[in-house]
Amino acid sequence: MGVKQALKSIDAFPRAEEHLLQKTQSGAVVSIFGLIIMATLFLHELKYYLTTYTVHQMAVDLQRGERLPIHINVSFPSLPCDVLGVDAVDMSGKHEVDIDTNIWKLRLNRDGHIIGSEFIYDLVEGGHTHKHDHNKEHHEDSSQKLQSHGFDEDAEKKVKNVKQALADGEGCRVFGVLDVQRVAGNFHISVHGLNIFVAQQIFEGAIHVNVSHVIHDLSFGPKYPGIHNPLDGTVRILSGTSGTFKYYIKIVPTEYRYLSKEVLPTNQFSVTEYFVPMHEFGRMWPAVYFLYDLSPITVTIREERRSFLHLITRLCAVLGGTFALTGMLDRWMYRLLEALTKSKSRIILR
Repeated sequence: MGVKQALKSIDAFPRAEEHLLQKTQSGAVVSIFGLIIMATLFLHELKYYLTTYTVHQMAVDLQRGERLPIHINVSFPSLPCDVLGVDAVDMSGKHEVDIDTNIWKLRLNRDGHIIGSEFIYDLVEGGHTHKHDHNKEHHEDSSQKLQSHGFDEDAEKKVKNVKQALADGEGCRVFGVLDVQRVAGNFHISVHGLNIFVAQQIFEGAIHVNVSHVIHDLSFGPKYPGIHNPLDGTVRILSGTSGTFKYYIKIVPTEYRYLSKEVLPTNQFSVTEYFVPMHEFGRMWPAVYFLYDLSPITVTIREERRSFLHLITRLCAVLGGTFALTGMLDRWMYRLLEALTKSKSRIILR
């Protein structure tokens, strides 16, 4: 009996007799209010527990000899597809002109709707790139022919078609993936692939080349949850002038680690922009340049989820605090109503 009495003496939750308990309407209102608050807080804490969060870590980039994918999707509302080309240059000395691997062009009408598609290649110079020696010889022969004897029939026909496309307000969307070496470099979209005499015949001067553009997407690898590519949705429209746009990009190598332990290698980047206006007698033809460099620091983003003990601790704190608060509120309301009832009784007796 002594042990039982000792256990009862440390009971922190003594029970009152049923007939001694008094239930009130104010207590019922406070109880309902407390239950609503506790249910809301419980659902909030459960959602907080199930939601993943990310932890960022930085380290020196040790990757070597890998490739860098560049996803591009850019529209030029004022330039037909026949005159646009993509060139790429990197610090290793590699120079690719009129890249036609995994790059497509979509013809756009005046309203921006698609009217046709094709692979990128040099339409004006016979559908050839400048990657082989015989192509260079063809380019030199064509230049000499144009200088000595004027335009041949194919070139004149091409010039006529391009002028008609310009008159119709035809534009072009360039999209695809450039696979370049993982070193600093640049790529640009321009009319530089055209023979200089053909370009002069079409535009009647570099000042009339309108490189207005819309960047729908530009990224350097697959996208991960929460990534923000700062150039997506960029719109640059020129009116009454021309020039060269230069985007200076700093690429940050990134690894995204999912809860499932899957690792997604990708890149994020920051960018600054510079515009060089075109002068009437300038020698450079307008273009849109993307000049990129790689950061020596790599960022690892790791998904994590809060522990179950963390959830239990927060639930105890939130639900217990709400229960205690509603108990205090019930006592205050009961005493207030009791005081008001007594004061009314005294007034009636008088």
